[in-house]
Amino acid sequence: AAIDVIEREGLVQRAGEIGALIVSRLRAMSETYKCIGEIRSLGAMTSMELVVDGDPERPDADLTKALVQDVAKRGLILLPCGVRGNVIRFLVPLTAADALVNEGLDLLETGLKALAG
Repeated sequence: AAIDVIEREGLVQRAGEIGALIVSRLRAMSETYKCIGEIRSLGAMTSMELVVDGDPERPDADLTKALVQDVAKRGLILLPCGVRGNVIRFLVPLTAADALVNEGLDLLETGLKALAG
């Protein structure tokens, strides 16, 4: 029954669309905010590393923690992860509209501007 719902509602395709939207926005943000390091995505599950001055060898766990706390106050829940504590993982529901995904990414960008701008 679950596979039928996935197929009927086009959730695999939707996962790819959400992932592409997030990656596109994160890449655009990385042009302004050099703290954004590697961006990875598999379908809708996307992550970004936060680093010091664009250097992948210098993880920025402090910025990651501060950003997660900042955007939580704005109404966005992010998942910090990674062995170096500098990764933020995005797990958007597959039923979320693009407008809602963009609203969350706008909040993320507001937090980045406040902390790393």
